[in-house]
Amino acid sequence: MENSIQTDNTEQDFNIRAIVDQYAAHWRWFLLGMMISLSIAYVYLRYTTPQYKAATTILVKDEKKGGLSSELSAFADMGIGGAKNNLDNEIEILKSRTLVESTLRKMNLAVTLVSQGKIISSDLYKNAPIIVTFLNKKQDFEDRTAAFEFKATAPNSFELQEEAENKMLLASKKTFRYGESIPSKLGAFVINKSLVNPLSHGESATTIQIVITPLEKVVNSYRSRLTVNPLSKTSSVVELSISDPVVEKAEDFLNNLVKNYNEDAAADKNFISENTSRFIANRLALITEELDGVEQNVQDFKNSNRLTDIETEAKLFIEGSSEYDKKGVEADIQLNMIASMLDFMKKSKKADLLPNNIISGEATELIGEYNKLVLDRNRILKSATESNPSVVKLDAQIESLKSNVSASLTRMKSNLQIQKRDLNGQEGLLNSKIGKIPVQERQFRVIARQQKVKEELYLYLLQKREETAIAMAATEAIARVVDEAKGSEVPVSPKKSIIYLAALLLGLLVPFGVIYVKDLLDTKIKSRLDLEGKTLIPFIGDVPSSDSPNELIRSESRTSSAEALRIIRTNLEFMLSRVPDGQAKTIFLTSTFPSEGKTFVSVNLAATFALSGKKVLLIGMDIRSPRLDDYLTIPDDGVTNYLSSKDLKVEDFIVKYDGFQHFDILPAGIVPPNPAELLMSQKVETMFENLKKKYDYIIVDTAPVALVTDTLLIANNADCFIYVARANVLEKRMLNIPNTLYKEHKLPNMCLLLNDTDSSKGYGYGYGYGMQVEQKVWYKRLLNMK
Repeated sequence: MENSIQTDNTEQDFNIRAIVDQYAAHWRWFLLGMMISLSIAYVYLRYTTPQYKAATTILVKDEKKGGLSSELSAFADMGIGGAKNNLDNEIEILKSRTLVESTLRKMNLAVTLVSQGKIISSDLYKNAPIIVTFLNKKQDFEDRTAAFEFKATAPNSFELQEEAENKMLLASKKTFRYGESIPSKLGAFVINKSLVNPLSHGESATTIQIVITPLEKVVNSYRSRLTVNPLSKTSSVVELSISDPVVEKAEDFLNNLVKNYNEDAAADKNFISENTSRFIANRLALITEELDGVEQNVQDFKNSNRLTDIETEAKLFIEGSSEYDKKGVEADIQLNMIASMLDFMKKSKKADLLPNNIISGEATELIGEYNKLVLDRNRILKSATESNPSVVKLDAQIESLKSNVSASLTRMKSNLQIQKRDLNGQEGLLNSKIGKIPVQERQFRVIARQQKVKEELYLYLLQKREETAIAMAATEAIARVVDEAKGSEVPVSPKKSIIYLAALLLGLLVPFGVIYVKDLLDTKIKSRLDLEGKTLIPFIGDVPSSDSPNELIRSESRTSSAEALRIIRTNLEFMLSRVPDGQAKTIFLTSTFPSEGKTFVSVNLAATFALSGKKVLLIGMDIRSPRLDDYLTIPDDGVTNYLSSKDLKVEDFIVKYDGFQHFDILPAGIVPPNPAELLMSQKVETMFENLKKKYDYIIVDTAPVALVTDTLLIANNADCFIYVARANVLEKRMLNIPNTLYKEHKLPNMCLLLNDTDSSKGYGYGYGYGMQVEQKVWYKRLLNMK
C-alpha cells in the first residue's frame, strides 16, 4: 500500500516536472515575448499623455439645526419639513451640467493653446507665451469648432494659418501684429504676448495651435471625469476630484467650481431677504401715509377742542386701562400683519417666497420651512424640468406646507380676535367708571390709540428692515473648503507599474498560449511522455536528432544520438538474454511507414555492436525499397539475388564494411517483381539458420508493416523486434498498429524505439551526453530552431 502511494506521488511529481520542462524548453520564446511586450509598454508610456488627479474636500453646511415643529412632525414620514440640506441633492447640483458649464464659461476653457510636438501635443494652459482674448463673441461661438496655427515671425508680429475647408478668418492677410483686432466668423479677437511666461517670439519660435472646441463637448468631457463622493455616511464632507493632463488646470477648475457653487447658493439665500425687504418697504410706505393722517387728526382735534391735558381724576382709571390698551394694540398689530400676510399668500405664485420674521409665533417656523422648499425647487429647476420626479415631489410638499401656513395664520387670527374681544370687555368695565370724563377726552383717546398703533407698527417694520439688511450682508457660504484643490505629483494614468506588469504577463501568456494551442492541436508523437498510457509495448529508448543523419557512427563519436544508441545496445542485452549461447541474436527493425528512420537506426545500431567487438551482420530485408545504400557503399546484388537463384550461396553476397573489424553487410539486392513470394520461400529460413551460426548479432532492416506484409512473413526468424517510431512524424492514432501487433504476438519480443527526438531535451527522462558536431546559426540556437 505504501509503495503504491509512493509510486503515485512519484508519477505525479514527474508529470508536473515534465510539464514545466515542456515549457521551459521554449524559454527563448518567453524571453523574446517579454522583451517585445516590455518594449511596446515602454513606447506606450513614452508617447501617452499622463493624466494627473486633483482633489478638494468641502463641508456642506446645514442651514438650520434642531428638530421639527409640532406642525411639521406629523408630516415627517412624507418627507415634508426636513431642516437639513439633502446631501444627495447637493452632490447632484455639484455635478450638474448647469454648474459645470457656468464654471467652464467663466474660465474660458473652450479656447485651448496647444504646443505641437513631433508625436504628441501638450496643453500649455497658463504657460503659453501668448494670450487670446475675444472682444465680442458671435451668438453661435459656443457651438463652433475652429483651429488656428500660430507662429511668431517677428518681435511684434505673427502669422496665423488655418485649414482651407474650415476657414474662419475673415481677413485676407495672414500676418498680424500683437494687439491687433482679428475679425473672424467666431467674433473679433486679439492676441497679446504673455507677461507671466514670456518666451521666444523670434523666427524659431515653437508653433502653437489655438483650438476652439464647442462648449457642449468640453462640458461633457469634464463631467465624465468629475467625481463627487461623500467621505462617509455620517458626515457631510464631500470630495471632488478630476483627472487632467495639466495639474494646474484641474486644480483651478475644482476651486472655481466650489466658488461658483457657493455664489449660486448665496444668491438663492439672498433672494428670500430681497423679497422680504421689498414687502417691508411697501408696508412702510403705506403705514407712513396712515400715520401722517392720524397725527394730523390729533393735532386738529386738540386745536378744535382746546385740550392740553387729561383731568386729574381720570388718571387712575386711565392707568388701570393702560395694560388692556397695550395688549389691545399688540393684538391689532398682529391682526393687521396676519391680514396682510394672508392677502399676500392669496396673490403669490408657486415659486414666490413668503416674508419671514414678520409675525411672531408658530407660523414663523412654518414660513421658514416653506421658503426652504421653494428655494430647493428653484435650484433643481436650473438643471431639470417641472416634470422631474424631485420637482413634482417638492411641488406636493410646497402645497401641503402652504396650506399649513394658511391654517396656522387663520388659527392665530381667530385666537387674536377672541383675545381682542376679551380685552374690549375688560376695557368696557373701566370706561363705565370714567363716564364723567368729558366727551372730548374719550374722543381724544380713540384718536391717540390709533396713533399709537400706527407708531408701533411703523417702528416694528423699521426694525425688521434693518434685520433683513444685516442678514443680506452676513450671508454665509453653503460650502466650507476643508482642503483646497491639490494635484497629484505622480500620474494616475497610465500607471507605469501596472502597465509594465501587464506587459510582462502578456509577454509570458502569449508564448504560453501559442505553445499550449500548438501542442493541443499537434497529434504527433514528440517524446516518451506521449507514449505513456497509449501503449504497453516495452520502451527500449529514444534517439535524438542527428546533425549528420547520413554519417555512420564511429568509435570516436560523442554525439547525443551515438550515446543513445549505446544505451539502446545495453538495453537490448536484457531483451535478448533468453537467446541460447553460441547462437546469433537476431534483431529485426521495422516501422509503421517509410521515412521513420528504421534504416538509420539499423545501420548505426549494427555499427554500435561492431564497435563493441561483436561480429555483426547487417541484412537489408526491405527488398521493395532498399535504403542501406543511402548510408553505406555497397553492391547492388544481395538477398533477392540469392533467393531467386538456385545455385548461389548467401556468402557470395556478404561484403565486409571498411573501417570496422567485424562488420559485414548483406544488401537487399535488386528489387524483384515478386517480393512476397521470395520471402515465403524456404531459403529464407535456411539462410537465417546458417547465418546465426557465424555471427554474434544479426541486424535486419525490414519493410514498414502498415504498407506490406513482407515483415510479417519473416518475423518468426527474429529474436527481438524493434519498432521504430519517428517523433514529430508518426501520429498518436497510428499507435494502434504496433499495439495490435504486440497484442496479437505477431512480432516476437517486441519493443518500441522513438527516433529523431528533440536534442535540446536530451533523451530518455531528459538527460543526455555528448556534444554538437556542427554549430547552429546563432538565431536558431537562441530560438531552439532546427
